[in-house]
Amino acid sequence: MSTAPHFDIDMVAFWTDPYPVLEELRTEAPVAYVPALDATLFTRRDDIFELEKKIDVFSSLQPGGLMTRLMGENMMRKDGDAHQAERRQMFPAVSPRTVRDVWTSAFRTAALDILSDLRPRGSADLVTDYAMPVSAAALRVMTGLRHMTFDELDGSSQAMIDGISNHAGDPAVEARCNAGTALIDEHIDRVLGEDIEQDHSILSVLLAAGQPMEQIRANVKLVISGGQNEPRDAISGCIWALLTNPDQLSLVEREEVSWLQVFEEYARWISPIGMSPRRIAQDYQVGDIILHQDDKAFLMFGAANRDEAHFEHADQFDLTRDASKHIAFGAGPHFCAGAWASKALVAEVALPLAFEHLPGLKLQGDAPRMRGWAFRGLENLPVAWTP
Repeated sequence: MSTAPHFDIDMVAFWTDPYPVLEELRTEAPVAYVPALDATLFTRRDDIFELEKKIDVFSSLQPGGLMTRLMGENMMRKDGDAHQAERRQMFPAVSPRTVRDVWTSAFRTAALDILSDLRPRGSADLVTDYAMPVSAAALRVMTGLRHMTFDELDGSSQAMIDGISNHAGDPAVEARCNAGTALIDEHIDRVLGEDIEQDHSILSVLLAAGQPMEQIRANVKLVISGGQNEPRDAISGCIWALLTNPDQLSLVEREEVSWLQVFEEYARWISPIGMSPRRIAQDYQVGDIILHQDDKAFLMFGAANRDEAHFEHADQFDLTRDASKHIAFGAGPHFCAGAWASKALVAEVALPLAFEHLPGLKLQGDAPRMRGWAFRGLENLPVAWTP
């Protein structure tokens, strides 16, 4: 256990809204041990930006960690050459060029199909009826798991992210995670049993690179775990942020800010992925705090992205700010490999098409509910528009 000051957290309140606690931590104990999580939390942006790169100390290799145990040892749980080798093998499927030349048009086609069915209804929950299927449609073509339904992709993703953030050890959560990973394996086996044409999909690219099957399975699960929930939560979250801040929406409508600025500022303000865990690989001292080998450390991206040292009025959604110092996609060698695809899906396709094809979009009905701290997003977004 580290020598950091202890800081007790009400985990139910933290799950509902982590930001008041994170602000308190940044101010009073920017490096703190939280007994409920059995981890030392880092909450200041500059500390995380620097320390995430020190992979000899803040290691992603976590043999006993939840992600490794439940999903397999994917490239996110490796460092150095091992991580970079698998990252290079996946790169042809997620490179900026592939996103531009292959995936963006596929994303647009899928989104337009979903909107054509949605528009005549005049109302919907945009989490389940738009953000979820748009994200899942993109993920299905990118992974190559062409038989997985939108519900299966979303359910498996949610089961895995619930599983890897199940620090309380709830057996029901772990069981759902195991069922989700088993379903993905079934779909991988189904595609492998068919004739596979070489294309840009992740499954095809990793097979062509000769990656061992065990690693392919783990890395496909990794892609689904983050590649579904993060765009889903960003799409619905950005729409909610704009509808509840009409002055900010007017900036977009007047083309004074871009859709990419909307996405970047939302990712700073409400980080869909709010934390990244690390294992302390060797004894290390931060200021007067000693971290011991095999301690757990949580790099709190959600806290870093509201660090007052870099973002004035950080708790406000402000499209005019410079959000370039946010670290919602990470800051070191584990910078999100799917960042370009996510930006294209959310900023180039899902957001502009939603406001174009759902005229007069407005909130209605039950108030939207936000949840989570390691992964944070809306549970619902009831809206109406002019059919």
